[in-house]
Amino acid sequence: MAKDVEAVGEGGEFTAKDYADPPPAALIDAEELTKWSLYRAVIAEFIATLLFLYVTVATVIGYKHQSDPSVNPTDAACSGVGILGIAWAFGGMIFILVYCTAGISGGHINPAVTFGLFLARKVSLVRALLYMIAQCLGAICGVGLVKGFQSAYYDRYGGGANELSSGYSRGTGLAAEIIGTFVLVYTVFSATDPKRSARDSHVPWIFWVGPFIGAAIAAAYHQYVLRASGAKAMGSFRSNA
Repeated sequence: MAKDVEAVGEGGEFTAKDYADPPPAALIDAEELTKWSLYRAVIAEFIATLLFLYVTVATVIGYKHQSDPSVNPTDAACSGVGILGIAWAFGGMIFILVYCTAGISGGHINPAVTFGLFLARKVSLVRALLYMIAQCLGAICGVGLVKGFQSAYYDRYGGGANELSSGYSRGTGLAAEIIGTFVLVYTVFSATDPKRSARDSHVPWIFWVGPFIGAAIAAAYHQYVLRASGAKAMGSFRSNA
């Protein structure tokens, strides 16, 4: 296993690491069952998954109804929020729910994320199982709300469930799911890596200075080179004089 490289100080000497790796979670932590923080986190995962499935499934069903040729025969292809709108619904809900629950449960909202973090010893087996159960129950309840409020549309459009598009094999669909889940879980690991905050804290100024300098150069290039505003302003000044 590779060894962490410590920061190099003056004179080429190694200094202490400026981050702390949390210890690996216990496989089975019975004491965790006695803590309210665990059950609060489980409730947060349940509610977050419920809201996520309710909003996203309702969005998919609404789009399918709005783009149904039998409902809108004149312009069905351009009706509704579109694929981009569905993507915004999924991405926006994940952003909001992770922001709200990250400090309580870690904001997993997905059994795949919980499973990956368990394999990396970031959460215990007890917490992982309770999270997955809460997430599955939340998903069932969220979809149940959609069916309860829009039962006709739910039955007509297959509940907004995922399905393979025509022309794609099961192997292609499986590969797409593997790649998509890899990107998701890899992003979670990268965002929660203790090295990230320590590494970025060394040079926060470059993320402020760089964009402002780039913006100033772009504005000057557009105004004084492409549009020659400087020459026009100088000519106007001379004519007034």
